[in-house]
Amino acid sequence: MAYRDLRDWIAALDRAGELKRVRAEVDPILEITEITDRVSKSGRGTAKAGGPALLFENVKGHAGVPLLINQFGSARRMQMALEVDSLDEVAARIHAFMDVKSPQGLLDKIKMLPMLADLGKFFPKQVATGACKEVIKKDNFSLLDFPVLQCWPQDAGRFITLPCVITRDSKTGKRNVGMYRMQVYDAKAAGMHWQRQKIGAEHYRQALRAAASAGENPVAQPDENRVAQPPPAVASAAVDIMARSSGGAMLAEGPRPAGKMEVAVAIGTDPALTFSAIVPAPPDIEEFMIAGFLRQAPVELVRCETVDLEVPANAEIVLEGYVNLDELRSEGPFGDHTGFYSLADEYPVFHLTCVTHRRNPIYATTIVGKPPMEDGWMGKAVERIFLPLMRVSIPELVDINLPVEGIFHNLMLVSIRKSYPGQARKVMNAIWSLGQAMFTKVIVVVDEDVNVQDIAEVTLKALNHIDPERDIQFTLGPVDSLDHAARLANFGSKMGIDATRKWPAEGFTRPWPDEILMDAKTKEKVEKRWKELGIE
Repeated sequence: MAYRDLRDWIAALDRAGELKRVRAEVDPILEITEITDRVSKSGRGTAKAGGPALLFENVKGHAGVPLLINQFGSARRMQMALEVDSLDEVAARIHAFMDVKSPQGLLDKIKMLPMLADLGKFFPKQVATGACKEVIKKDNFSLLDFPVLQCWPQDAGRFITLPCVITRDSKTGKRNVGMYRMQVYDAKAAGMHWQRQKIGAEHYRQALRAAASAGENPVAQPDENRVAQPPPAVASAAVDIMARSSGGAMLAEGPRPAGKMEVAVAIGTDPALTFSAIVPAPPDIEEFMIAGFLRQAPVELVRCETVDLEVPANAEIVLEGYVNLDELRSEGPFGDHTGFYSLADEYPVFHLTCVTHRRNPIYATTIVGKPPMEDGWMGKAVERIFLPLMRVSIPELVDINLPVEGIFHNLMLVSIRKSYPGQARKVMNAIWSLGQAMFTKVIVVVDEDVNVQDIAEVTLKALNHIDPERDIQFTLGPVDSLDHAARLANFGSKMGIDATRKWPAEGFTRPWPDEILMDAKTKEKVEKRWKELGIE
């Protein structure tokens, strides 16, 4: 059965011995980070790597509001969160749905019925009310009522770090749930750090384009089967505001559109939904559906009080509000998962209009910094689960590894089933065209006989197999907003390394040496005599 809510999940962690309750008073300013950082880095190389989840029950200045952290911070807890014994089980379920073939007869159709029934579990279900409405505050509310952390000494303030930020596509009506940190400015305002290439930021740009184009009446299309194209004046207004504002990253000089975009934020949801907020889903697939797929039960939603959005009915805390289209404010610095402080930059401001929460709400949060930390386990889960989706457009993929030390978007190790000259370079470019994989700074491609999960083997094979001038390529394009080394914010270079064996068809005509391996007969002989030798 799916975890109904965060409390159900906490109870499961408690029963499994995966939760430690901390009853001593702790300070949300820096102290909780130091405690959690030590825990998350404990047990490295053992079955206890990542330490336990922590429930701080006595947070200084916030009596009655416990704080949960490190809930996803181990391999076992990540599996528990998705209710599987192995993350490959989820990948296999994704593959099964993607491998469906058209039924050829009645028997095939009957066999598909269980899968069709499962599909019904994915769709969110709207309900009249939920636990998140136990307390409704339309005035006398404050973001400071919750134990929001200041994580690191040079952080610009307190940051909400595990929010499910909900926005709506103004064109399709589809909702997006993303995880974007929020710097608390005061009781009713926070920075909304949706990075430029994230879907929340695109919804903001849609609103900006629409506001800039207001007053320009679109011409009706006579053929309803044609894709409606905006008239030149509308398109020009949209192009102009994007250019003058650098895609919404700065306030445009001269006239700029006003208006608001509604936003809701859920804090403390069931684990599948929280995890779904970080997955690199295609824009047309709602994260509520992904959560339904993962938990095998629909996410229940309720309407907000002051904005036209739906939120998880069983969330611990819901923040309702809006961002102004003509307002940006400095956000950051913030100690980030790169191990360095992300620099201050301009972002929209979230204005709070209403707070709803459960009685005695539990505040769920996380910290990021030098790996390994909780986010590393979540990232590895994304790697395993979404490999089947990558294979849809890159069928030659055998496996990938995003090393935690490479903070996921800095290094990707890829093994492929090579079939034609130049295929490694084709794979690199395909990866750079895939959603959030566009940020990958370095891609290393090896042959299928290399285990990319063994970094020592990859290092040995890759460095032996490359001629640097021949096998390394550079390209320019979008980079992660957190990349402080890029030549420009959000734009820089990336590197691909073709470490596959080179073929004559690729211009390599020298002999390729065999790898040093002992013959099977000798290995078997020594294996049988090993105890006799007395070496161990």
